[in-house]
Amino acid sequence: MTSISTQPIVELRHVQRRFMKDRQVIPVIQDIDLSVYPREILCIVGESGCGKTTTGKMIAGLLNQSEGDILVDGRPIDSYKGKEAAVLRRSLQIVHQDPFASLNPAHTIEQILSFPLQRHGLVNGRAELRRRIWELLTMVDLTPPGDIVHKFPHQLSGGQRQRVSIARALTVNPRLIVADEAVSMVDVSIRIGILKMLHRLRDELKVAIVFITHDLALAKYFAWEGRIAVMYLGRIVEIGRTPDVIANPAHPYTKALIAAVPEADPERTRHKEQVPLRSEEIPKLTDIPPGCAFHPRCNFFQPGRCDTLIPILTPVSEGHQLVACTPLTEDGHLTPYVEPPTVIGTLADQHRQKTNDMT
Repeated sequence: MTSISTQPIVELRHVQRRFMKDRQVIPVIQDIDLSVYPREILCIVGESGCGKTTTGKMIAGLLNQSEGDILVDGRPIDSYKGKEAAVLRRSLQIVHQDPFASLNPAHTIEQILSFPLQRHGLVNGRAELRRRIWELLTMVDLTPPGDIVHKFPHQLSGGQRQRVSIARALTVNPRLIVADEAVSMVDVSIRIGILKMLHRLRDELKVAIVFITHDLALAKYFAWEGRIAVMYLGRIVEIGRTPDVIANPAHPYTKALIAAVPEADPERTRHKEQVPLRSEEIPKLTDIPPGCAFHPRCNFFQPGRCDTLIPILTPVSEGHQLVACTPLTEDGHLTPYVEPPTVIGTLADQHRQKTNDMT
């Protein structure tokens, strides 16, 4: 496993982010502590609406925090001014989920890649500009570049557009790239190719990647040599090295997510641990339950503790696996409530039911 530097590129300390909607405060991010280290792969995983994208945008410097501190190279992000701020913006880049929405439809691929190179003075003259564009397109496996540069985004496939988005992020030589659901809108047959390309770019360019996804199987594949952070309703409930989290999940929500991942082998499915839930209802951000936000759905619910105490991330293994769960014992095991309320099913059961309802 690749070792990571002890000095983070970006560090979030007790960060909160609130939005206003219809005169109501929405606490999208609540007290997050998170660090991203040079050259590492960090995957943020969770269901839709848990705050993954907001966290990614704050890491990339696109959103300010409501409370807490965001540090870049040990300095508050808002202390960077003038030329330093410009260098900071170049070092933190983001690849959005929908490449068709993030690429200017009126510009050719050549124009899209030319703008940041010229804007930041990274090339001298037309010949060097052309050479750099050709180099970038080759790096993201869009070859031959001559077949791509004069096309508009709508003339490319979804996978090609996303590769252009990645090439655009690379124009400014970033140290960290946030890939926000970067393959969710791409055909399944093309996803693995893009993920392998991101791995190669990380190794060749020594860039850190924050990979955001709702697909735990994808997270497991992409971040196996890195770390994984599991989010639920604006909080990180578990974080650690990916093999540790996948093999020995400690938080009930992580256990439920892993149990819901479909297996190709029917035999493995039969022997897979099923994680029961007390409720299928996901609370809204406008009405987050007190204490642990997962307690209304958790089969390890302990009255008087889980519904009153907000758990903090606590080490449970030598691999620096951290878990936020009140019923967790010192040896990293869960103590279920003696008389758990009626169980309505697992996450996998709920997903199957939703599929049946739509068909």
